[in-house]
Amino acid sequence: MRRAFTLIELMIVIAIIGILAAILFPVFARAKAAAKQTTCLSNLKQIGDAFVLYMGDSDDIFPSAIDPADKFDPGIWSNFPQFAAMIPNMPLMSDVLQPYLKSHEVFHCPSDTGMQVLDNDFPMKLAASPSLYAEYGTSYFFRTEIAFRQLSQTSFKLPADVNVLMDGAGCWHGSSRGPTADDDIMTYLSLTRGFRYNCLFGDFHAKSVTFDQMSAAWAVSLQ
Repeated sequence: MRRAFTLIELMIVIAIIGILAAILFPVFARAKAAAKQTTCLSNLKQIGDAFVLYMGDSDDIFPSAIDPADKFDPGIWSNFPQFAAMIPNMPLMSDVLQPYLKSHEVFHCPSDTGMQVLDNDFPMKLAASPSLYAEYGTSYFFRTEIAFRQLSQTSFKLPADVNVLMDGAGCWHGSSRGPTADDDIMTYLSLTRGFRYNCLFGDFHAKSVTFDQMSAAWAVSLQ
């Protein structure tokens, strides 16, 4: 006659399964996040290749194009009226580069979960739900001053340090949630410590950087 499990034995088995699940689920989650980050970096490198091709047809000048923050919240350029006046006549970067990419999906970061406010212009709002890509057709922001000034890659003083294209939000690949309009400045600063961004630089290499490293890149003089 076969003996059935006792209640205690069954509870021990359930406990072991629970322990294994607690150990393995975070591992799987990290592996999934790493795969998404790799895809995102690959996207940026492909976009870098598209920049090279475009510029080869355009006297080495970056596209005269903007990103969703510029187009749908142009108030970020209120201190630069000469640039703000150009925005209504400029297309989105994701549209301009399409002939050199053949797939719009390259502008979709798989970790893109949208945003409520801009990381680098807190607390300026830019609603994007369920994702920046779904709302505006791109997950990436452009350092639009490059286009306003009609710069070429060779005009950069420190091309390896200039941020050209980057994730729209640092929470996508980071360990913190995204900021909201209800957050105060201290909460925002606390959140930024966990932010990471995938970024394409002026020499067209792409890598993951922290919020502080991204801020340093924004501060690099273009010429």
